[in-house]
Amino acid sequence: MAKWLIIAGIILVLLGMAWPWLSKLGLGHLPGDIHIERKGYSFHFPITTSIAVSLLLSLLFWIFRK
Repeated sequence: MAKWLIIAGIILVLLGMAWPWLSKLGLGHLPGDIHIERKGYSFHFPITTSIAVSLLLSLLFWIFRK
């Protein structure tokens, strides 16, 4: 269990360091993402991005499980 937590931590650190380059991919601004902006209030819910990332991760886990 400790091994998996260390690996997950390393992956999160690597993703955090790569964030400036990953943000240029346009994830979070796909059609279908909800963005509401009003005076003094901003709400962003990237539902389409969440579904796309979930499908991609499910596919990768399915491929590597076999």
